[in-house]
Amino acid sequence: MISTAAAAATARRNALYYPNHVGSVGGLVGMIGGLGGFVLPIVFGALLDVTGIWTSAFVLLLLIVLVSLGWMHLSIRVMERQAQGAALDRLPSFPELAEVHDPERTVMPHVIEDWRPEDPQFWAEKGKRIARRNLWISIPALLLAFAVWMVWSVVVAQLPAIGFGFTQDQLFWLAALPALSGATLRIFYSFMVPIFGGRLWTTLSTASLLIPAMGIGYAVQNPDTPYLIFAVLALLCGLGGGNFASSMANISFFFPRAEKGNAMALNAGLGNLGVSVMQFLVPLAITAGVFGALGGGPQELSDGGRIWMQNAGFVWVPFILAATAAAWLGMNDLADARASFREQAVIFTRTHNWVMCLLYVGTFGSFIGYSAGFPLLSRLVFPEVDALKYVFLGPLVGALSRAGSGWLSDRVGGGRVTFWVFAGMIASVLGVIWSLQIGSFAGFFAFFMALFFFTGVGNASTFQMIPVIMRKEVARLAPDRDVTEQRRQSEREAAAIIAFTSAIGGYGGFFIPKAYGTSIGLTGAPLAALWAFLAFYVLCLAVTWAVYTRRGGLLHGIERGRAMPAALPAEIT
Repeated sequence: MISTAAAAATARRNALYYPNHVGSVGGLVGMIGGLGGFVLPIVFGALLDVTGIWTSAFVLLLLIVLVSLGWMHLSIRVMERQAQGAALDRLPSFPELAEVHDPERTVMPHVIEDWRPEDPQFWAEKGKRIARRNLWISIPALLLAFAVWMVWSVVVAQLPAIGFGFTQDQLFWLAALPALSGATLRIFYSFMVPIFGGRLWTTLSTASLLIPAMGIGYAVQNPDTPYLIFAVLALLCGLGGGNFASSMANISFFFPRAEKGNAMALNAGLGNLGVSVMQFLVPLAITAGVFGALGGGPQELSDGGRIWMQNAGFVWVPFILAATAAAWLGMNDLADARASFREQAVIFTRTHNWVMCLLYVGTFGSFIGYSAGFPLLSRLVFPEVDALKYVFLGPLVGALSRAGSGWLSDRVGGGRVTFWVFAGMIASVLGVIWSLQIGSFAGFFAFFMALFFFTGVGNASTFQMIPVIMRKEVARLAPDRDVTEQRRQSEREAAAIIAFTSAIGGYGGFFIPKAYGTSIGLTGAPLAALWAFLAFYVLCLAVTWAVYTRRGGLLHGIERGRAMPAALPAEIT
């Protein structure tokens, strides 16, 4: 009966929204609806074969209904705003507030047409307040994205204890798959903000985290759950990894040159903190039935203890809902930031885009890879130590060093900082190798903390380099454009490169855990993987010096105060 009523309502909406094309639209809708009767039974049967769970068909139907509901709501809202956008901004949030509503005081248009962050007066009177509000909403949303993205780094370490008989190689695959899908999704997410707007895309991408969070909560409760289901859920956790690219691109549009490095360092650094928060919170959350009967029963451990492994996923659900609402209600879109994919695709012809991808793999790729592999590696090489109590400290150090070092790159130059970061990482890897050879957990842990620290500083410094590089490059490549157009073009390209390099850097989260697994499988120890990482950091150090920091390098004169990029307005040089 409900489906019949829905079909009638759909036909009615066709007549309302497409009065001049009722026949063609109605026929198209009917054809697609009819295909559901053919496709869905086949999909239901396939789900039953894969999962062995009869109710999986209803879960799929729920997902289809939720996606359809959201799509319909957003589509109608877009149509309403196109027709009556200004009038909608003046309406009260609820009809009951009409008597006390003052539209002149409460109006908050979500699309900002006039945005001039480099204008000191505009920034002081209006811009700073809006930019900071968007930043402080973006940070918790990004923190949750990182938490969901890396949750498998803790979950896989506990699966054998609750009855899942997966091999070491299968466990390392589960730890690595979120990074693989997250990095791949970042490639697409990196172009979404200029197309859809930062507010809408942040809302949708944050809400998408509910899928893997709830999926993990149900899958871990049944030891008979097939490995394929876990692999799919691990890939879906990559939805959190993709969010980083769009979040950084969005925030980069809001801030002026002088504050861009620090703003992106705060967004990324405090967002990266989600890995540490997750690795600290999940081991606590799984020790109690936080959600009562709604969360399901505990799992029995081999030593007689009990844990609620489902809480590793369920604990994030209320926070994701709150962050989604905050993004929709409080964030803004910038009209100047809108661009098509074709306009952004020019970055693929920029040599420095690919150079910075290499350097960002060395910094952020190392951070996320070490975060994903550190818990399992620690447990395998030092089984006598309960390392899960301490592993959260690594991502914590990396996230805080990123958030706290943006000012350093703004002051002395991102290229110079990046050079010394790679020097520090080389020394730290040598320390880890030495500690493993002598069997010292204290040395192993200390040198890994140093690695996390340098990766965090390098994450901030490489992102600070990109806007500076592109201001100089755009001025060189398009000298005939006026100063304002050069600035807009450089900011658009810098935002796209920031997002794209974050996508490529994310693959480090896949290759580092897999390198550990391969090295252990072939040699019985992770040393071969660590020597490979060392060689890669030497390459990154050489590239940084040769392209950017040596005398005659692109950033040498700029970072030593003897030259500034062209195409900067006089009042901000």
